[in-house]
Order: sequence, then C-alpha cells, then structure tokens
Amino acid sequence: MQNNSDMLNSHAFKSLVSQRWWVSGILLLALFLTYYGFLLLIAYQRPVVTVQIWGKTPLGIPLGAGVIVLSWLLTAIYVFWANRAYDPVVLSLAQRLKAETP
Repeated sequence: MQNNSDMLNSHAFKSLVSQRWWVSGILLLALFLTYYGFLLLIAYQRPVVTVQIWGKTPLGIPLGAGVIVLSWLLTAIYVFWANRAYDPVVLSLAQRLKAETP
C-alpha cells in the first residue's frame, strides 16, 4: 500500500494530473464561451442572428452548426492530446507501480 501512496505523491503523477486539468479546463472554457456566447447572441441580438444569408437561411443556422462542429473538434483535440501525451505517461506510471508492487 505504501507504493500507491508514493505514486500519488510523486512529482510525475502530480504533474500528469495538473496537465490533464489544464488541457481539460482550456477546452471546456472554449466550449462554454462558444455555447453561451451563441445563446447570448440569440437572446440579446436577435436581429443579427436572423439576418438572411443564402436565400432564406438565417445566420443563426450556420452559427448553431458551427457550435456543434466546434464541440466535435474540441473533443478530437482532447482525444489526440490524450493519445499522444497523456496515455503513454499513464501507462509508464502504471507499469512502474506494477513493477514496485510485490
């Protein structure tokens, strides 16, 4: 049980947790700003959102689709980062813990 405590208190583990929170927090902030910005635009600037583009299509339709596409892109960015940077470190820490466990 001491090995688990040592791992949780190690600099590598704390750095990994901190890095994950930073990446997640930045992506979450970007998504919230986009989503709530879109909602506030609809609520307080309806004339801007109802401007007709491409015939009878209002500007709000592509903006709403853009919010959805951005959420997919942010998810893809997180998955790419996790696969390239996060998961290898988690695997090495898990292997190190397994090697130290009797």
